[in-house]
Amino acid sequence: MKKLKTFFKTPQERKQRRRLMFRLSVAAFIFALIAFFSFFFYARESSRLTIRNVHDLWTAEDYGGAYLMAQAILDARPFNNSALAYRGFSAFYLAVSEPDLSLSQSYLEDAIVSLRKALRGHTLSKRPDTRLAPQLAYMLGKAYFYKNTIFSYHYYADLAVRYLLEARELGFAGRDIPEFLGLSYAALGMTSESIMAFSEALLVRDSDVLELAIAEQYYKNKQAALAKPYLFKVANTSLNDALVKQSRILLGSIYLDEAHYADARREYQAILAADPFYADAFYGMGLLYEKTGEYVKARAEWRRALQYDVNHQGALQKLADSR
Repeated sequence: MKKLKTFFKTPQERKQRRRLMFRLSVAAFIFALIAFFSFFFYARESSRLTIRNVHDLWTAEDYGGAYLMAQAILDARPFNNSALAYRGFSAFYLAVSEPDLSLSQSYLEDAIVSLRKALRGHTLSKRPDTRLAPQLAYMLGKAYFYKNTIFSYHYYADLAVRYLLEARELGFAGRDIPEFLGLSYAALGMTSESIMAFSEALLVRDSDVLELAIAEQYYKNKQAALAKPYLFKVANTSLNDALVKQSRILLGSIYLDEAHYADARREYQAILAADPFYADAFYGMGLLYEKTGEYVKARAEWRRALQYDVNHQGALQKLADSR
């Protein structure tokens, strides 16, 4: 009887077996359904991950979307040059529009890494895209320029100059290249090169910012006579109060150097008439009194400068030296 039981199932056993087979069939069906829809979803998503779609997002100025889609392409194809380029371009624009400094720095790092890889890939390519290389060099130069401004120390100004010049050599005609070059040269202390670049930038667009910048470079290069016309123009025509005050401060410094003390006083007083709390103007008045031998008045002006700017380095140094 025991042997027969192994070949013949009881009704209860057959019922349990049918239930098991039904469950297995349902599970297999669900698995097949999931596999089908997963394949369908993957196929649909894969079809979306194309450079053309990244380009469309970029054209629509959806830099966040272009950045993410380019990264998705790179996850599958890490050395896709077009994806690297779009990721770098998008990261740059995300960086310059990001108010959070830490996020801006992160995007800039992504931009620089992606653009350098893309430029390297272009160099090694057997069929390089001659239209892409100039754009890559240009954007890389701008990325280094902005990274240089964020860190306040000029560690990257030389790289900004290098890649902006490379972009020019490759035929890229960016209208803002002279301005970026001028600022980068200034950061490097290369005054003659900075003056040349700013002069070229002024031919592209008339700007009080550029006029003040070129005047500062002329002054550093001991060419005060050439700085004055730009400073006069900014002081008398600019609508930017900060630029007007900076131009008058520099004019005051030039007049002190020339021993034209009445003219220097006029510039400082004009500033204080508009802004009675401007520390640099009090500091300049102190220098004026020092030049004329009125040391008590000079120290009083430097102390007033510190009332409005407790960390004014010039005033602190002068008071320390006069003890």
